Formats: sequence, structure tokens, C-alpha cells
Amino acid sequence: MLKIEDLNKFFGGIKAVDGCSFEIKEKTITALIGPNGSGKTTIFNLISGILRPDSGKIMLGGKDITDKSIEDISNLGISRLFQQTRLFNNLTVRENLLLALDNEDTKFWSVFVLRASADKKNKFEKKIQEMLELVGLEEFADKLARDLSYGQKRLIELSRAILNPHNFLMLDEPVSGVAPRLREKIKEILIGLKEKGETILLIEHDMNFAFKISDDVIVLEKGRVIAEGKPDEIKNNPRVLEAYLGN
Repeated sequence: MLKIEDLNKFFGGIKAVDGCSFEIKEKTITALIGPNGSGKTTIFNLISGILRPDSGKIMLGGKDITDKSIEDISNLGISRLFQQTRLFNNLTVRENLLLALDNEDTKFWSVFVLRASADKKNKFEKKIQEMLELVGLEEFADKLARDLSYGQKRLIELSRAILNPHNFLMLDEPVSGVAPRLREKIKEILIGLKEKGETILLIEHDMNFAFKISDDVIVLEKGRVIAEGKPDEIKNNPRVLEAYLGN
């Protein structure tokens, strides 16, 4: 599904990504982990087009997306959840979710000002209702985003990423700051998506969550891949333990 080949990125004299190469298999959940400053978010930004690599190649479904714009990459099927909340606080939950459908066959504001056809509106409303039921927030549809708890906002952010038309889902710390009950809910949602054929790449500092949910784990240190494998293999890898705990 996604292939990274010898990716490099400098910030001044600092090499944030150093010759990274890895591959994400289709219909799997892969965790990208590593100590703070290991280059995880930089790699996410390179894949999604926010940053351009200094060298190397990024392939999605056999297509070279290395130098494509954020919009082009999104249209090719990558949807991303960011680490920081990006909801529109003065819009309702329903309106925030409607924005995520903007990449389909009509534009948000044409729906918002009631110019879209009834069929399109009904189709979008059905998708939004199904998503709210999935995350258990049906009763919050008409609530302003600013009035939600942090955990509820995170679920709506995740819902937006899922609703955005895609074939590859990237999640930057999906359970960061989220209460244990909601972490379990997010785990169930992601496993359900994989069972439906989704391909998911996530960054997560919660190792228990990452190991429980992932099929494969990629470990970074100082911008380099130092280990790849199944969760049980990574747990017992001496180089990984050294990267996290030191000598």
C-alpha cells in the first residue's frame, strides 16, 4: 500500500529523517513508534505533503507521491488525524463532520447554504449519522465543538478522518490525553475498520495501546528505522529497549 524508499529530511544542520525505508502492508494496522524527536511526525508530514523530502521516494499504491501537493495527496486517498485538535469550535459536531465530506462529489458550502440536491444532502446526513453512532456521540450532533470534552473532540477528529474519502488512514497519537474508556472505544473502532479492509498507520506513545492494536511495528531512533516486526518481537528487541531506556 505505502512504500518509503531512502527518505531524508534536513532542518538546517539537523537530519530529522535519515535514510528511512519501510513498507506498509494493505489491510493492516502498523504502529510507528520511537522516543521523542525520533522523526515520527516529520515522516507523517512528508507522507501527507506538508513537508517535501530532501531526497528519497514515497509510493502510494504504486504511484509516486513524493512531490505532490497536500490536496493531490488527499485526493489520491490519504486521510490524516493530526496530533492537535483542529475542529471548528463555532460549528456544530454535525457541521464539522460535513466538512470532512468536502472531497466527494460536491462542496461543503453548497450543502451548507442548501444548494445541493436533496439526494446528496440525505446521503451525507446518513453517513454522518452512521459515524456518530459508531463513536457513540449521536446526542451531540447539534452541540458546538467548543463545548465538547477533550475525549469527545478526539472522537470527532477521528470521525472526520474516517469520513474523508480515503484508502490509507494516518493517525497521529489517536489516544493521547484520552480517558481509558475512550481508548478502548477507539481501539474497537480501529480494529473494526481494519476488518472492513482499511489500511492504518499510526503514531502512538502509549506502548500498550500500540502493541495491542498493531499487526506490525516500525521503530525509529534519530530519524532512522532501527527495528521492524510483530509487537512481540519488538517488545523484546534489545536495540529498541536501549533506544527507550538507554544503556
